[in-house]
Amino acid sequence: MTEDNIELVIERRVAASPATVFSFFADRDHWLQWQGVEADIDPQPGGLFRMNVRGDGFASGRFVEVELDRRLVFTWGWEMPGNPVGPGSSTVEIDLIPDGVETIVRLIHRGLPDEAFETHRLGWEHYIGRLAIRASGDDPGRDPAVLT
Repeated sequence: MTEDNIELVIERRVAASPATVFSFFADRDHWLQWQGVEADIDPQPGGLFRMNVRGDGFASGRFVEVELDRRLVFTWGWEMPGNPVGPGSSTVEIDLIPDGVETIVRLIHRGLPDEAFETHRLGWEHYIGRLAIRASGDDPGRDPAVLT
């Protein structure tokens, strides 16, 4: 059962402008520098979001909202049979909030079932941390979560 009132919220300050941070969501090759091993993304309303995050299966959905250098919203879920979060069954909102020369990245993941909340919290904390490193100009290194 999905608890619509439960929100997973991750915030991270990034030493980069909103435009720079946005580029790591808007371009497939940039996105793969901090999350995933394979992806097909089309960041426009209705566009496809499909990513093999760790090498063991795809998360997929559709972009719902895209505001240049400010906000992205996409649906999310796993294509793996039996996963409690099916393709497109939850929603990820990413707001890029300017703060001087830095950006606060606020990710809100809605619609997760209780049993998937902690796994997704740990995953998003890990990946938003890698995004912060990459967008600030550093290399986060090989992703230890990748299985392949």
